[in-house]
Amino acid sequence: MSAIRLAIATTLIAVLFAACGAPGGGGGVSMMPGEAITGATGSVKVALLLPISAPGSTAAVAKALKQAAELALFDFDNPNVSLVPKDTKGTPGGARAAAQSAVKDGAELIIGPLFAQEVRSAAQVARSAGIPMIAFSSDEKVAGNGVYLLSFLAGRDVPRVVSFAMSRGKRNFAVLVPQTNYGRIAEAAFAKVVAQGGGAAPVRASFSTANMSAAVQQVASAVNSGQKIDALFLPAGREELPRLAQQLAGAGVTSAKLQFIGTGQWDYPNVGKQQALVGGWYPAPDPKGWNSFAQRYAKTFGGTPPRIASLSYDAMSLAVSLSQNPPGQRYSFSQLTRSSGFAGVDGLVRLLPDGTSERGLAILEVRPGTPRVVSPAPRSFSTASTY
Repeated sequence: MSAIRLAIATTLIAVLFAACGAPGGGGGVSMMPGEAITGATGSVKVALLLPISAPGSTAAVAKALKQAAELALFDFDNPNVSLVPKDTKGTPGGARAAAQSAVKDGAELIIGPLFAQEVRSAAQVARSAGIPMIAFSSDEKVAGNGVYLLSFLAGRDVPRVVSFAMSRGKRNFAVLVPQTNYGRIAEAAFAKVVAQGGGAAPVRASFSTANMSAAVQQVASAVNSGQKIDALFLPAGREELPRLAQQLAGAGVTSAKLQFIGTGQWDYPNVGKQQALVGGWYPAPDPKGWNSFAQRYAKTFGGTPPRIASLSYDAMSLAVSLSQNPPGQRYSFSQLTRSSGFAGVDGLVRLLPDGTSERGLAILEVRPGTPRVVSPAPRSFSTASTY
C-alpha cells in the first residue's frame, strides 16, 4: 500500500496516495536524493522526537526515522504541515527538553520518542500541555493518558495466527517457548486464544538461548511417540529460530511433519533458509506495502531503511491526513482512536483508548524464497474481527 489513508467510509476527505503525487503515481514534483523538507512554514506543526545525536548505531536508526517522516510529508505534499525534528539525545533528560522545545514551538502533535525511558519523560511535558504523542516504544507500560504506541506490540499478533491455524483444523498444540519476557507475553496470549477456541496445548517446553536441546527433545519425544499434536507454536525470533529449526529437524520434527506456527518475530529476510520451517505460518503485514515503501525510500535517500522506518512514515502520514480537521479537533482523542482505524505501509492499524494499538495482519507461509500470503490482511477491522 502506497500511503496511509483514513479507513472509514464516512471520512470527510479521501486521502489517497496516488492523488497526492507519489513517486511513480503521476503528478507532484521530484524529490532529489537526500533532500530534506523539514523546517517548512506550515501552520500545523508536528514535532518528531528522535535520538539524533545518540551514540552508536542509534543515531543511524534515528536518521532513517527522520527521513521516513520527511518522505511521508513529501508524498502528501501538504504545505499546511510543518515537520519539526527535535533531538532527544537518547536520554530521558534530552527527551524532556525536546518535548519542552516542541511545546514552545507550538506543536499540536508529537511523534516519537523511540525508547521507553524517553517516552516516559517526554510524556510528562506533553500531558501537561495537552499534546498527544504517537511513540515508537514497544513497552506497553508507557502507553495511555495521551500516549499512543504505533509499534508492533508483543503478543498482539498471536490471536491472528492461532485463530487461523484453528480454522484450518489445528486443535492440539505443542508449545516451545523462550524463557524471556517476550516468550511469556506470547505464551499468555496463545493460551487465551486456544482456550477461547476450545483447543488444547498438552505439550509445553521452554528454553534458554544457552540450552535449547532439552526442550527440543521434550517436544520431539511427544511428537514422535504419536501423541495427538496438530501444530507447534514457536514464538522465537531470528536470534534463536535458525538453531531451533536445525535441532528440531535433527530430532525428526519439521513443518512438513507438524504444522509450525510462529509470530511476527519470524518476519525477517531469508527465514526460509531453514528447510525445517518451510510451510510454517506466521502473522505479518502484507509484504507489498513494505516493499513499495522501501523502494521509494531507497530511490530518495539511498540504501535500505531499517524495518522500523515504516512506523515513522505511517505516523507522519496519519498526522498529515488528520491535519485537514479544524484546529483543536485535529488530534483529539476521538480522531486518534476512531474504531475503524487507519491504513498505511504496514496495513490496518488503530490506536486504542488505552494507548496501545491493534493491527490487521496477513498470514504468511514460509517458502524457500519469498514468503507467500495464505490469508490476506483484512481491509477493515469489521472484517478482522471475524478471524
